[in-house]
Amino acid sequence: MITWSLPKILGGKNERELKKIRPIVRRINEIEISLQGETAEKLTMLTRKWQEHLARYHPLSAPTKSELESYDTPALEKIAKTLESRFLALADEFPAIPRNLSATVDSIEKAKAFFQEIESHFPSARAKYLQKILPEAYAVVKNAARRLSGSKIVVNGHAETWQMVHFDVQLIGGVALHRGLIAEMQTGEGKTLVATLPVYLNALTGLGVHVVTVNDYLAKRDSEWMGALFGFLGLTVGCLENQMPPTKRRTAYACDITYGTNSEFGFDYLRDNGMATTKDEQVQRGHYMAIIDEVDSVLIDDARTPLIITGASEQGPHPFDIHKPKIEKLVRLQTELCNQLAADAKQALEKGDTSAAGLLLLKLKLGQPRHRQFLRFMEKPELRRLLEKTELRYQQQAFRKDIFKLKEQLYFAIDEKGRDADLMEKGRIFLAPDDPDSFTIPDIGPNFAAIDADASLSREEKKIAKQKLHEQRNARAGTVHSISQLLKAYCLHERDVHYVVRDGKVTIIDESTGREMEGRRWSDGLHQAVEAKENVAVEDENHTFATITIQNYFRLYEKLAGMTGTGETEAAEFHDIYQLDVLPIPTNAPSLRIDENDQIFRTRREKFQAVISAVEKAHSSGQPVLIGTASVEASETLSRMLQRAKISHTVLNAKYHEQEAAIVALAGEAGAVTVSTNMAGRGTDIKLGKGVAELGGLFVIGTERHSSRRVDRQLRGRCSRQGDPGRSQFFISLEDDLMRNHSAPGQIASTMEQSISAARKDGKVISLGKLVETAQRQVEQQDYKNRKRVLDFDDVMNLQREIVYGQRNEILNTEDTRKLAHETIAECITCRMQGYFSEMEQFDPDFEPLIQWAESSLGIILDPGHLKTADPRQLLAEVVDEIAESYDQRLKKAPRVLVEQEERRAMLVAIDSLWQEHLADMDELREGVYLRSQGQKDPLVEYKNEGFKLFQKLMVSVQEQATGYLLQLASGLENYFSSAKAS
Repeated sequence: MITWSLPKILGGKNERELKKIRPIVRRINEIEISLQGETAEKLTMLTRKWQEHLARYHPLSAPTKSELESYDTPALEKIAKTLESRFLALADEFPAIPRNLSATVDSIEKAKAFFQEIESHFPSARAKYLQKILPEAYAVVKNAARRLSGSKIVVNGHAETWQMVHFDVQLIGGVALHRGLIAEMQTGEGKTLVATLPVYLNALTGLGVHVVTVNDYLAKRDSEWMGALFGFLGLTVGCLENQMPPTKRRTAYACDITYGTNSEFGFDYLRDNGMATTKDEQVQRGHYMAIIDEVDSVLIDDARTPLIITGASEQGPHPFDIHKPKIEKLVRLQTELCNQLAADAKQALEKGDTSAAGLLLLKLKLGQPRHRQFLRFMEKPELRRLLEKTELRYQQQAFRKDIFKLKEQLYFAIDEKGRDADLMEKGRIFLAPDDPDSFTIPDIGPNFAAIDADASLSREEKKIAKQKLHEQRNARAGTVHSISQLLKAYCLHERDVHYVVRDGKVTIIDESTGREMEGRRWSDGLHQAVEAKENVAVEDENHTFATITIQNYFRLYEKLAGMTGTGETEAAEFHDIYQLDVLPIPTNAPSLRIDENDQIFRTRREKFQAVISAVEKAHSSGQPVLIGTASVEASETLSRMLQRAKISHTVLNAKYHEQEAAIVALAGEAGAVTVSTNMAGRGTDIKLGKGVAELGGLFVIGTERHSSRRVDRQLRGRCSRQGDPGRSQFFISLEDDLMRNHSAPGQIASTMEQSISAARKDGKVISLGKLVETAQRQVEQQDYKNRKRVLDFDDVMNLQREIVYGQRNEILNTEDTRKLAHETIAECITCRMQGYFSEMEQFDPDFEPLIQWAESSLGIILDPGHLKTADPRQLLAEVVDEIAESYDQRLKKAPRVLVEQEERRAMLVAIDSLWQEHLADMDELREGVYLRSQGQKDPLVEYKNEGFKLFQKLMVSVQEQATGYLLQLASGLENYFSSAKAS
């Protein structure tokens, strides 16, 4: 009883959070009122004051030791004074800080070392100070917005009037964002303005705040629109644009605030850490704070596909092009088979043989779930119930084997719900009649054991035999994989639904937003399979230079927050993946939106006709209508129907995304009819035209329930902004993907019949909300599992990526490349020599391989007699010292700056070339590892184990290749400068 009463007394978690924030909001308003009597200079003065205080926590920028050694005394004195001023600012917080630095290299180096020790305390000190000034800083931003009211600001070439001052609910949202929460605010509540509060506060640190938007248009618009406010307060604003050159990117990142899309930020990170060969080529400063607009779109929808930078490699006959003709024929044979199944089912129904008909319908669903006759069958509730009954029977344990027998009567079986297609025995025989084992992946473990046990084979012959087995296995696995992906391309991915083809390229359509995802490709060869299907150039055989998932990129930030109108449904995923909690923010004015019950129809055709009727009725009164569709194909179908009905309208889908903001902005004008794929135009408010409120506001029609409740809420939220009237309604059919794949068809059909009967009697409609929501929850859970699986695999790569990128950055940033070169050479020699000693027979050691390696790789000759008597550890130390001394001696005549530059280049080239090969190996491993699940092995565990072995091999290879390059460098520079001196 007490436990039950506590939430009543204390309020829920969200309410408690809001109670904590409200006193801060009151304090902000009090300070803002007092600022209204001050001059504008007072605001910029406060900005400079806070910036100067926070500058003490900046990273130290000082010359390297080698650079200091080349400076004269006046230059050293200047550097010492600069360091002293930095230390003086920190003296009250760190009493032990050095004072009175002398103008010597040793004194400056000691000061730099002390600074490194105290740097770990800066984040907490910075956070404490920001929390202290938050009320006053937010009041400054609100007051600046008030002072800008009525002024003209050029945004995207058009003059706009500033008419915004922060509401209290926007201040609450701003506090939530600074605390690292996701602020859920309804459409039209001014999320763009809300972001100015935490952006300003955190930009005072000088570390750079990244504001992430969903497209380039919004990035440019917001950087100019909100940039006017930041500029008024004395902060600098940059914007990343597609195809922007590195020099301009570096300038944009150097600003206090940088706007851009997630792709721009992510790809810059990959270029900086995976491709830059000098520090000057890197454009990003770091990852202090990111605030993401439409955070669900970025962190959830875009997280399905990773960011990948690729480059062309040698082209050859592509496996997808090779297998495509046979797959096309296989699909035709399956269609013919399904046509016959449909005819047989119709005949069985006419005879009243429901048992045979149910079996034939199930086979038809397994063979072609989108078969036209099958969809017509499913229009009848009694046939849907018959199919459901048959499916339930075969799902029972006693009949599990029978379902496999049923599938074997097909060429391949399609699991539309699981987005998979399985080749059956009948299909395998058709594709490879002369090689029944061509689709069986062999277990090479026993074969390896047999090779190892064969005493007649030498070590080298065993190695070659094992390599040959690997190649055979990989070739067979590649064939299976290519055929599997082609089947998915033909059976599960539809043109103008899942992708569009333009200018000879296949571009993915984001299922949630309807936008084209430029530069993004499906993984595991699926994109190449679709390209082959569409007869466009197959862009494969590329080297992967760098790759990262959206999830792991945004985990790099010290602080992360976001805004959205629909975050609560994905709260669990935000918390599990990003450690972000969602806080719903109250609306500024009560919502007047009327959400009407769904209208459900048997067929898609009936549904679209009802939509047109609803549009005609609303349009006749002048009420604006926004029609949301789930695909480009659906939007174009509705457009044709509207044209036939002579209703003037505009279409907004993935094919015309450049115009989306302008079209959506006019969707609230009287008489406007707009057809839009899902959430195209998101981020642009729909304001009601003159007299539209009296007509009932904007009428939003959804033509299909999306698989995610979140997207449905986004569509509904396009109307009734800021207390405007409006209404929404969804029109759905039993042919919709969600209804077919993720609902209980019998239950839906039965409820629908009741609804129709009730409507005929008294006009009442039974709500299907709970049934639809249950289906949506199932899909959301499956989608989350899929995204989590992608992340689990990338987490393996992420650990490796962090190590490799860490090494690259150490090479780029080190003050002593010679020390790093020595360490690399020593590690290589140690690893190789220890390996040789461990493989030698104790009583009859063979030193020849070690001698040959030392001569060919290191350029030294080892004495066999000395090897027999020397202690291995002593010998190792001798070799390392000899090589290090020889290396230094050879480089003595070369200029220090040139040597450092070339040492960096040699080590980076070794890392980059081998890392790219490793990425290709990991891709191949990932493609093949899924097949191990058939052997009752967890693909993820196998991927981790095999990936670890590959990474160990990579690290050894990097050391060896870098050592080879460094020794070649020393020899080359010695010869060059010796000959130059002689001449």
